[in-house]
Amino acid sequence: MELEYHKEVSIPVEDIRLKGELSIPKNPKGIIIFSHGSGSSRLSKRNQMVANHLQEKGFGTLLFDLLSPEEDKDYQNRFAIDVLAERLEAATLWLEKLPVARDLPLGYFGASTGAASALKAAANLPQIFAVVSRGGRPDLVMGDLPMINIPTLFMVGSLDYQVLQLNQKAYQQLSCLKKFEIIDGATHLFDEPGKLEVVADLAVEWFKNHIPVVHES
Repeated sequence: MELEYHKEVSIPVEDIRLKGELSIPKNPKGIIIFSHGSGSSRLSKRNQMVANHLQEKGFGTLLFDLLSPEEDKDYQNRFAIDVLAERLEAATLWLEKLPVARDLPLGYFGASTGAASALKAAANLPQIFAVVSRGGRPDLVMGDLPMINIPTLFMVGSLDYQVLQLNQKAYQQLSCLKKFEIIDGATHLFDEPGKLEVVADLAVEWFKNHIPVVHES
């Protein structure tokens, strides 16, 4: 698929720079920013697959490392949700300033613990138009969930028993437009044949259906 823009990027956050990959097709509907789970990165094969599917359907994507290589060596940093959410917010504000992304709707796709930071950031940033959580840990940000006021989709594998229960409890804290999809026969990593494709299709549909309408003045 032909991309209008495809570059390795370096995102300045505090006193470090985070590596990322920004891909934007022609006439983009918006840009989806990915928030990876613990131990994962912008090179995650699962998120790359979902990102490619989004690009084919007209969405730009930004995948980036929420931690530097040095920070990632400390296991505890992978669960510092407040820090990760701040990184995600900083990357969002950085993206907004790029000419190639100006005025485009922005959404979040979070996986595992990355979904917690995506939800926390979404509660703080009114410019985010929708958020998708794949096998997420929204239970880690229970206090932030009632403050989310954008369309929110939870996707969990039916065989991911513990995370499924955690998501069901967290889902009750959401008062926004919301949906809960249980992917039949899928475990936490959605490794089973065809399950990640289901995730990608549902994510595209969610983002497509909730793009904000711009009224011409």
